Amino acid sequence: MKLYYSPGACSQAPHIILHETGLSHDAVRANLSDKTLEDGSDYTKINPKGSVPALELDNGEVLTENAVILQYLGDRSSFDLLPPFGEFRRYRVLEWLDYITTELHKNFAPIFKPDATEEVKAFARKTVSQRLDYVDAQLGEGPFLLGETLTLPDAYLFVISGWAEKMLDGLAKWPNIQAFRQRMLERPSVRTVLRSEGLLEEESAG
Repeated sequence: MKLYYSPGACSQAPHIILHETGLSHDAVRANLSDKTLEDGSDYTKINPKGSVPALELDNGEVLTENAVILQYLGDRSSFDLLPPFGEFRRYRVLEWLDYITTELHKNFAPIFKPDATEEVKAFARKTVSQRLDYVDAQLGEGPFLLGETLTLPDAYLFVISGWAEKMLDGLAKWPNIQAFRQRMLERPSVRTVLRSEGLLEEESAG
């Protein structure tokens, strides 16, 4: 498999899940500003939408849309990231995936747009903050969204928590999310991904 990603974007979630599962893959960085890959080729030939993530399968098929890619990876994992069909817990996992996609990720979009007015950005920040209030209350002491076991939406929430930390003046308002982020930062998969995306400085030797 081949994952097309952009550092710090929502593609970081499947990047983390790939390392959690140990599924064999290559990671290819896409430049979203000019829609090119590191070798200069046209990324839109891989994903005509021009967005990340995209997951190219060994048979040449390409999947897009973050939540779908996460489900695909979860179904191919022997872990409890996505419970099998027939288990009610599976739908709790998908419920959280959908909430993060539609209520958090989507509402962050205006905050990132340089041409959005300050009024629009202020409304988006207020909306996202309200959604994070809900997540913080539901998360509690965790350690994860659905209790003791890491599932797919935890990787997605980690990405969102990073955006909130930078764009909403930190996570102090959401202590449970803040603690969750710190726990996630201790996971080898997360540190590996952050390092590979150039978002984690190598620890100095000695």
